[in-house]
Amino acid sequence: MWRELAPLGRDSGSGGYRRYAWTAADADCRAWFRAQAEARGLAYELDRNGNQWAWLGDPLAGDAVVTGSHLDSVPDGGAFDGPLGVVSSFAALDELRRRGARFSRPLALTNFGDEEGARFGLACVGSRLTAGQLTAEQAQGLRDGDGVTLPRAMEAAGYDPSTLGPDPERLARIGAFIELHVEQGRALDLSGDPVGIASAIWPHGRWRFDFRGEANHAGTTRLADRRDPMLTYAETVLAARREAELAGALATFGKISVEPNGVNAIPSLVRGWLDSRAADQSALDTVVAGIEAAARACADRAGIELSVVRESFTPVVEFEHALRDELGKILGQRPGGAGPVPVLGTGAGHDAGILSGSIPTAMLFVRNPTGVSHSPAESAAEDDCVAGVLALADVLEGLACA
Repeated sequence: MWRELAPLGRDSGSGGYRRYAWTAADADCRAWFRAQAEARGLAYELDRNGNQWAWLGDPLAGDAVVTGSHLDSVPDGGAFDGPLGVVSSFAALDELRRRGARFSRPLALTNFGDEEGARFGLACVGSRLTAGQLTAEQAQGLRDGDGVTLPRAMEAAGYDPSTLGPDPERLARIGAFIELHVEQGRALDLSGDPVGIASAIWPHGRWRFDFRGEANHAGTTRLADRRDPMLTYAETVLAARREAELAGALATFGKISVEPNGVNAIPSLVRGWLDSRAADQSALDTVVAGIEAAARACADRAGIELSVVRESFTPVVEFEHALRDELGKILGQRPGGAGPVPVLGTGAGHDAGILSGSIPTAMLFVRNPTGVSHSPAESAAEDDCVAGVLALADVLEGLACA
């Protein structure tokens, strides 16, 4: 499975993946998912928001156990973020069938659409729509960098956008959702464990900072006469690092848009996107407020207009303790096991975090030896990936089998 999926959407220049929502690469990944489902005799289904499902047992019976992740990527992302969870879900089912497991609850494998938000700027679109955290009207207003709306993109890919919206009936039929994911950090590498259980997802959000100055000639305008928004933006980036260090949080300006974007032109507009995350809400509020205050002070001194818009936000997610504890019990009691499985928090958002407000969810992490993620250098050892599959199979057996 991994060899078949690996070439899809991979850029030959960077070696990274560009599997953006509703593009040709996304279509190839979706076709791969459907082929895997049909090869196993599973009932394939596409829901109203473009998420893919593969069912073993009656989808309408209720109390289903669901596992999966996503197949899309960030720009030049790695191979494991998302796809490892989807591949592992099929592999775990294969393992359970090899064991002769008898299912007492319906089982579903899923691929949630547009988790990374690389094209339309909002993460977890498929799961947000399903959970009612994103309205159909809001989704219809999403645009990519070329001005293409989400509905137009879906139509171009052969899907009907008129059905977008909350899907409470589907969620009511799910008793538990388990997402396996490569760890995006080095906690497991430092502890020496191949697999861990998630405790919580840090609160996090994205803010757009618009710095407006005055366009002018780079070769004739005196430094003293300039209203250059790039300078204010640059000072804001440095302020973000300072504020994050002071608050024990994370803050990153990773995307920028410049107008008129000419080598010999002073910009009129610099637009930068802040991603900030912290272990608790208070720390996140502190770091974002500090960054904005520093940006406004600098903008006022330089005669730059500044506007700040929060484009997305996810509060802290505490995975349901009962389900989390059940995973720990299942994995801790395995024959030949190494004892308790570590429980760790994460600063990365996931579909499991979005769905946690509607259904019981939990996550398994697979060791990442370098901690690198959202990069072509993202990696995981084959032995650890197999350990992840076996752990997921054990969890599914404990939850869904007689």
